[in-house]
Amino acid sequence: MQISSGGATHVGMLRTNNEDSYRIVHPLNLFVLADGMGGEAHGEVASALAVETVVKQCTEGEENPAAPLPGEAKPGLTPKSRRLLNAVHVANQKVFQSAEEHPEQQGMGATLTAAWIDGAQLSIAHVGDSRVYLLRAGLLEQLTSDHSLVAEQVRRGLLTATEAEQSNLQSVLLRALGTQSEVEVDVEQVGLFPGDTLVLCSDGLTRMVPEFEVAGALQAEPDPQRAAEKLVDLANESGGVDNVTVIVISIRLESKGWLSWLRRGTQKSAGENGSAGGQ
Repeated sequence: MQISSGGATHVGMLRTNNEDSYRIVHPLNLFVLADGMGGEAHGEVASALAVETVVKQCTEGEENPAAPLPGEAKPGLTPKSRRLLNAVHVANQKVFQSAEEHPEQQGMGATLTAAWIDGAQLSIAHVGDSRVYLLRAGLLEQLTSDHSLVAEQVRRGLLTATEAEQSNLQSVLLRALGTQSEVEVDVEQVGLFPGDTLVLCSDGLTRMVPEFEVAGALQAEPDPQRAAEKLVDLANESGGVDNVTVIVISIRLESKGWLSWLRRGTQKSAGENGSAGGQ
């Protein structure tokens, strides 16, 4: 299958600094997004450190596949899922240790959502309320569960989804990266099909743009880079009360004709791009 992607980030209409970070690593088909917490406590430091640690761990793992993976092996996980899970745990430790060593960083943390595609297999590792969506056959499905107070109240039947969207407690997280020495990480494995579109996003999108508008924008714009930029624009047009970051990934059947070789030759040889908070 042919995988194409694009990403965009923006400080929003009210904030003065961007605490979101993301990276797209084309050679690995690895996509990582984090939303920093802490404001003056260096949330942008937490998100950038988390993203770069996950990328580093996964890249080194690909270069040395025989390297042992610490921690208990969870049954049913593919090798890439296990490595991604381990990378997020290492990122948690890095952020926590940095806050411990630098008093001015006390209280910082981050959400983190990472997607790793291996053939037709998608591995997701997730902490916090940044999300992964799958658009398939016109239907948008949230693949991750928010680790937030209002989401837990919805799951327990204490709030409706509408009440949760209007709650002033939406920003209260039950799980985040770097706030404790250990963190529980959700791991999902999903089979992919040609025609699928994936979205990784911070809550700066999901609080501003309803899911039906996200689905409509993705269907109207097949180019992943332009789709990511359009979703960021929609969030800002709706108020842009938070930083907003979006990665869009398109899964298509790879053409076997001579034109595909021509297109392949025009792709960036560096094979890696991304952006961090403030850019």
